[in-house]
Amino acid sequence: MGQGTFLLAADAYVYGSPLVRDLCAVQAGLQEGFGVPGPAPFNDFAHAEGPATPEAHVPWGTSDLVDAFAQLDLSGGPVRLHVPDTGGSYYVLQFVDAWSNSFAYLGSRATGTGEGDWLIVPPGWSGTVPDVVTGVIDAPTSVVSLIGRIACDGPQDLPRVRALQQELTLTHLGASAHRTGLPAPDSGVPEELRFFEQLRVWMADFPPAAADRAYQDRFQPLGLLEEGPSPYVSAGSGLVRALTEGRALGRARVEEAGRPRKGEPGAWEARPHLADHNLDHHGVGTIGSPEWQIADREASYLVRAVAARQALWMPHGYEAVYARTAHDSRGRPLDGAHRYVLRLAQPPPVRALWSVTVYDALGHHLVPNPADRYAVGDRTPGLVYEADGSLTVHLSAEPPADPARAANWLPAPTGGFGAVMRLYRPGQAVLDGTYVIPAVERVEDV
Repeated sequence: MGQGTFLLAADAYVYGSPLVRDLCAVQAGLQEGFGVPGPAPFNDFAHAEGPATPEAHVPWGTSDLVDAFAQLDLSGGPVRLHVPDTGGSYYVLQFVDAWSNSFAYLGSRATGTGEGDWLIVPPGWSGTVPDVVTGVIDAPTSVVSLIGRIACDGPQDLPRVRALQQELTLTHLGASAHRTGLPAPDSGVPEELRFFEQLRVWMADFPPAAADRAYQDRFQPLGLLEEGPSPYVSAGSGLVRALTEGRALGRARVEEAGRPRKGEPGAWEARPHLADHNLDHHGVGTIGSPEWQIADREASYLVRAVAARQALWMPHGYEAVYARTAHDSRGRPLDGAHRYVLRLAQPPPVRALWSVTVYDALGHHLVPNPADRYAVGDRTPGLVYEADGSLTVHLSAEPPADPARAANWLPAPTGGFGAVMRLYRPGQAVLDGTYVIPAVERVEDV
């Protein structure tokens, strides 16, 4: 096997890793769950009991929304989704295909907050749509991940949220039974080739968009297009070396492309266009304009791989933007041994809600604190604003002595930490960069 095969394997990793990562996450949802939302079979919801808490030990857990997950299998026919009336409260239901493309949204921004019934249909379906259905969602692949987020205004709001969870239902309408698991890779394939075996099996069951097929056909020399018995059970040493080295090179490409860009000290990193790799399927609630698509298809494969590695199932920027920082205004790492302020001269421009959350520096988990407060945002009760409408958030391990400042306290871990600002339904100023989140300032006199 020559260098060409090695480079082809690297291309295959970049192209195919989103499919493998997505379906591994689907499998986890079926078998293990995602922290508090436990496992659930196909076409059934797994709901969190409430916003994330330190006890859940979920990376990047959100403390102002309640998560819901469902893995849909449409191989046996359509599934009907009933959505309750949320009474104007923010929620979003995001649909992601097997290749990690977000292809439809329901919710406050996309379809409003009223009650409705939606029919999710498999590729190529030509059946009759029931009269009672609000609309149809055409799925690009027969397996779809449904990610739900419901706004929750604290413990007193949980009964309302749980009532909505009970009304959020899925009903399998297909004439035949849906499968109970994903197609299984050959167990005889050695571990070092497992990625390529997963990619081979899952590419066959979940074909890509038509425009991707010519690019995918290039991988024929790697055995990825072979059907039937796996070519990797007894692969020759040359192919094994080319695949393993190519995978390492492909992973290095993805890691390099995902490195944060250097900016001003303490600048918040936000990537509102990380989900723009969806070029082919723009269903309900999506925006298919050139502004929200990557012009170069081959370049989109690398962006898709970065998104799948760093932020699988992240929504498009027009639905939500997540900004992160782990450094202060002078570029020093944030540490609970010091006190910090985030001075917001004006509220972040959003049409729904915004919040700031802090996490530990190692696992990006919430850390217990005596105030039992894990986010500060526009729905936090008791915040003290200045006369000009500005807001100063105080981040520290110990509360400020002044009561007015303590009202705006966001508890931080005693060691290193990072902060995430979430902006739901962000305004245009966020998306075009006109609005810049101020850097976190380290202070010693508050």
